[in-house]
Parts: sequence; C-alpha cells; structure tokens
Amino acid sequence: MTQRLFLLRHGEVTSHRGDVPVTEEGLQTATEVGRRLARGAEGPIRVISGETRRTRDTAAAVARGAREAGAEVLEDGVAFALRNPDLYLAGVRVDMVSSEEAFAAQIPGFTEADVAKVTFFAEWLTAPDRVGWWVRHPEPPGDDAAAVAARIRTFAGSLADRADDTAFTVAVTHSPVLRACGLEVAGSDIGEPAWLAGLEAEIAADRSVTLRVLTEAP
Repeated sequence: MTQRLFLLRHGEVTSHRGDVPVTEEGLQTATEVGRRLARGAEGPIRVISGETRRTRDTAAAVARGAREAGAEVLEDGVAFALRNPDLYLAGVRVDMVSSEEAFAAQIPGFTEADVAKVTFFAEWLTAPDRVGWWVRHPEPPGDDAAAVAARIRTFAGSLADRADDTAFTVAVTHSPVLRACGLEVAGSDIGEPAWLAGLEAEIAADRSVTLRVLTEAP
C-alpha cells in the first residue's frame, strides 16, 4: 500500500531565540490545516513532530482540527528524524538559534563571547538568510543539507513497513529540514517555506520515496 507523508513547517513564531511557542494565529492556522486534511482522509491520520515546543504545539493543533472535522487521529508524539540539523559547538549538539545568548545557554560554562569566536557560528548569526547560508555551506560543523535530506528520505521510506490503514502521516518539522529536502527535489534552494507548508511524499512498498514541494499549506 502506498503511504503518504506531509512534511510541514511549524506554525508562526515571533523569533527563533530559543524554543519559543507558536503564536495564537499560528495555532489557528494549524487547526484549520488539520480540518482541511481531515476532509480528504479515508482512514486515520497519524500526527508526529520534532521535539521542540513549536513543532509539538503545531502538531497538537493539527490533530485537534482534524478531530473537530471528524477524522480519527493517532498522535504518535516525537519522531527523532524530524529534528533540526545536528550542529556541534564545543563538543555539544546545539539547536539552530538566532543569538549568541541562545547558543551559549545550551553549553555549560560557555559565554556569548566564546560563541562569537567560532567562525561558523559568528557568520551564521550575521547572515541575512541563515538557513539559506547553511544550505549552501560546504562544510558545516555537523550535518550539511545532503545529510539531512538523506535522513528524511530514509525515515520516509520506512513508513512502507506500516501495515495499518492510516490515510497519511503529518510530520511537523523545521525550515532547515524542508529546505534541505527541497534542494534535492528542485535542484536549488526553495527558500523559506510558508508556515504549515513544506513537502508531500509518496512512499511505495519498496521504500522508494517521491517528494514534491508544497508552495502553501495543504
């Protein structure tokens, strides 16, 4: 049986200075996306997310909207594959954030000045389009775009192992993950996805994955 997967960006946030919540407007948008997805579902909808608050809050709102529209929803929690790229600073895996303070807060004993001394992170913080800069970077201290795209393809392909009657899976993730996959699909950087937009995948029984870019929320 062919599996369908929606890889969606989390809802609207006011900044990326740490693990911030989704705005009320963002939650409303996510709820409406859940309602729309429910209308096209012929079986249960599985909803998963990354580990950050913004992805978990968004997934919960999508699930709520789908239930309100009458769908059966399986909330399966956090999927490790949906995390942001793995970057390493001072021997610690750090989240992609937008200030020296937010990076330093992830590393015991590290200061903002220590962050500023590391070329990659200093340049990341001054880039006008940080994610686009990472997508094009040949040697980041951790995952590059190709590694993230390969991770998501492997994760998506594994959905072929499911034997249930789930209509499709909704996976809430982050912009860098989506742009890495979009680069592979389109051959060039797709830019920042809209909130709740991203990619749709079809997964065949042999684990082969066909991806297409969604220019707006489903």
